[in-house]
Amino acid sequence: MESVQATKQRFGIIGNDPKLNRAIEKAIQVAPTDISVLVTGESGVGKESIPKIIHSLSHRKHGKYIAVNCGAIPEGTIDSELFGHEKGAFTGATQTRSGYFEVADGGTIFLDEVGELPLTTQVRLLRVLENGEFIKVGSSKVQKTDVRIVAATNVNMFEAIKKEKFREDLYYRLSTVEINLPPLRERKEDIHLLFRKFASDFATKYKMPTIRLDEEATALLEQYHWSGNIRQLRNIAEQISVLEQTRVITGKSLHGYLPNMGSNLPAVISSSKKDSDFSNEREILYKVLFDMKNDLNDLKKLTMELMQSGNSKQVQKENEGLIRKIYGDDEEEDVAYEDSQEEEAREILQIQAAATPATPTAEDKYHFAEEIEEEETLSLQDKELELIKKSLERHRGKRKAAADELGISERTLYRKIKQYDL
Repeated sequence: MESVQATKQRFGIIGNDPKLNRAIEKAIQVAPTDISVLVTGESGVGKESIPKIIHSLSHRKHGKYIAVNCGAIPEGTIDSELFGHEKGAFTGATQTRSGYFEVADGGTIFLDEVGELPLTTQVRLLRVLENGEFIKVGSSKVQKTDVRIVAATNVNMFEAIKKEKFREDLYYRLSTVEINLPPLRERKEDIHLLFRKFASDFATKYKMPTIRLDEEATALLEQYHWSGNIRQLRNIAEQISVLEQTRVITGKSLHGYLPNMGSNLPAVISSSKKDSDFSNEREILYKVLFDMKNDLNDLKKLTMELMQSGNSKQVQKENEGLIRKIYGDDEEEDVAYEDSQEEEAREILQIQAAATPATPTAEDKYHFAEEIEEEETLSLQDKELELIKKSLERHRGKRKAAADELGISERTLYRKIKQYDL
């Protein structure tokens, strides 16, 4: 079995990172078999090197090796590209064409960006993996092929499966062995080595002296995030080699070639949305409607009581809990605040009386108050109760923190707790 170091020299792979060495070691071990392999990793980490290693060390090394970028082929023609088509199968099919699976019989096919395959094509590919059979577009004849498939993707496959963009059974067929390549930012010791290799290659290509970095520039290079990974590092090395007159690159010079250098602070982004996440616009609107609906119904009920009795003191005494609920009066509030509540309730009465006809009939005198029960929506109240419970549980009963998260005052939260008897 070929050693990891010999394989890296043979395929021009630079670096000594343990994760990189482990990925190459797995490729060497799986190469003599016909097991399907899925190579994962971010865009630009060099995933195309792994299938080349697997093919060259397998018993298929004398067969054809075909690399197919699944994301670059239009959805309407990808079946024809992979499996071929018969003459007249569709407009423009002037002759029979062999697909990649037929041409690569006895060899290896590398399906790059396999996560971009349409669902219909995924079904065809699954059949090839299961029994080596495929049917050309426009044909009814089943053909056999003996092809080893190595696939690669930078897509989170579990998220794609969850969103029904990728078949779960196909994923498990492709990932009999999964090889993950680490991003460049996790291979800090390899970054300068790769830069020196690229700088030497471009110096030879453009017939100019090789650029080199001072200590400050080297430290800056290793601290950078490298969202584009090795591909981005190579492009920057080429830019500097061509554009810089001075062959010794300082940190200040290098800084101008690194985009968004000042915005590489780490950020934690949740991959799944929490049930209590109020960033959702619908939940925000629900929360606003809860308060408006309940307050409006309470005001209607209080106004009806005032108009029926005409005695504000008696109404205040009999509806003390309702008034406290509307105006957020805690048990600790003093009596002076209750006077302001009475005054506000009286103003509401005056407004409603002004809007009522001078000579109302017996049937329609309180028509606006009789719709209280009809307008209440239990689903909205259930939703509000659920949100309040979750917020209190998460903050261990701390009302202030829960109220801040819900976007309401602590006083309002207090009356909601009493309303729902929490």
